[in-house]
Amino acid sequence: MFDVVARASPLERRLRKLSPGERLDEAASFVRRFHRENGLGTKACRARIAQVSRSLGTCGSYEHTPEELAFGARLAWRNHARCIGRLPWESLEVLDCRGVRDPDQMAASLMEHMVSALGDGRIRSLISIFAPVEPGRFPAYVKSAQLTQYAGYLLDDGRRIGDPQNIEATRSAVELGWSRPERHGAFDLLPFVIREPRGARILFDVPRDCIREVEIVHPDAPDFADLGLRWYAVPCVSDMILTIGGVDYPCAPFNGYYMCTEIASRNLSDEHRYDLLPRVAQALGDDPKASATELWKDRALTELNRAVLHSFDAAGVTMIDHHTVSRQYMTFAQRERAKGRDPSGAWSWIVPPQASASCPVFHAGMRDLHATPNFYRSRASDGARLAPNDADEDRSRLRRRLDKEKRRWRAHWRRWRER
Repeated sequence: MFDVVARASPLERRLRKLSPGERLDEAASFVRRFHRENGLGTKACRARIAQVSRSLGTCGSYEHTPEELAFGARLAWRNHARCIGRLPWESLEVLDCRGVRDPDQMAASLMEHMVSALGDGRIRSLISIFAPVEPGRFPAYVKSAQLTQYAGYLLDDGRRIGDPQNIEATRSAVELGWSRPERHGAFDLLPFVIREPRGARILFDVPRDCIREVEIVHPDAPDFADLGLRWYAVPCVSDMILTIGGVDYPCAPFNGYYMCTEIASRNLSDEHRYDLLPRVAQALGDDPKASATELWKDRALTELNRAVLHSFDAAGVTMIDHHTVSRQYMTFAQRERAKGRDPSGAWSWIVPPQASASCPVFHAGMRDLHATPNFYRSRASDGARLAPNDADEDRSRLRRRLDKEKRRWRAHWRRWRER
C-alpha cells in the first residue's frame, strides 16, 4: 500500500525535514537513551548505533525493534510538553501495527483499539503505531483529528448546530459520501477519514459497539437533563505524527482518558465550540441577562464541571478532575528531577482552564524542551524546534558544547533552506 511521494502531498508538507546528519544524531541519541534507561550496557549500545548508522547510510532509514518502538512511544509521551497527565507514562500500552498497511485493515485495527481502550469503562492508555515514512514513500494515515468527533453544521440562516470546530470536516465527509442524519443533531457522530498513499480519502464509520457516550446530568439540578448533553468516553487523538530517533510515524492514534475541564470548560463552553454557558446558567436558575456582572459564568462553569464528573462517575467511565491531575503533574515533575531529568512543560497548555490559580501547576516554573522522541502536527508549528535533549547524559562538557553548536548551525541551515 505504498506509493511514491507526490510533491503536493499534504503529509509531505507537515513532516520535519532532517538532513542525514540530523537523522543520525537523533537515532544515536535515542539508541543511547534506550540502552541507558533499560540497563543494556555500553557494548550493546555501540553495536546498535553502528548497525543503525549503516542502515541510514545505505537506505536513509532503519527499523526499530519492537522493544525500541514501545520505549520510544512511552518516551514521546513523557517528553510531550503540552500534556498534563504524564505521571503514568510507563503504563502506555503499545500496539505494533507496522505490518498493517491496507486502509480497511487499518480501520479494523483501530476499532479493536477503541474497544480495548474502553473495556468496561476503566479506560486504558493505548497507542496503535502503523507503518513509518520511508525515503520517498508515504504510508496511509488517519486524516481526522480524533477517531470520534461530533459533526458541525452551518445553516443557511447563519445558525450553527453541533460542534462548530468540525463544520469543515463535516462538509468534507458529506462530499465523500457520508449520509448525514436528515434532522441535524448537536451530537451526530462523524466517520473518520484515512488518506491512502495515492491521496484518496476513505470514510470509515465507527460502529456503535466501539463507542460509549455518557449523558451529562447534574446531581442537584433536574432541569439540567433537558439540555440533552452528552460526550464520548474515549478521546483518541489520530492526527499527530510520532517521531522516534529520526523516524516518523504519521499514523499513531493514541488515547488516554478525559480531564473534566476538557469537556466542561472547553468543548461545551468555548464560544467557538458549543457555547453552552448561558443555557447552563438558565438550567441552574440564573438569568445571565439580568446579572449586573458576568460572575454567573463562574458558577455555570463550576456546576458544568461538577455535572460532567458526576455523570462519568455514575457511568463507571474513567475521568479525572483538574485539581487531582495538577497534583499528579507535580509528582511527575518531582520524579523526573529525582532521576536527573528536567521535565518538559508548556505552561499555557499544562495549567487547567478552570480554577487555575488554585492548582499547583499555576505557580510552577516550566520550560518546553522540544525534546525527541515526541508528537507533533506540523514542522511549521510544534515540529519546528524538536531535537534531541541530551542534558542528562553523562558526557563531557566539551562534547555537549560541540553538540549544541552543531545543532544551532543546523537550525540556521534549515531555516535558510526552507525560505
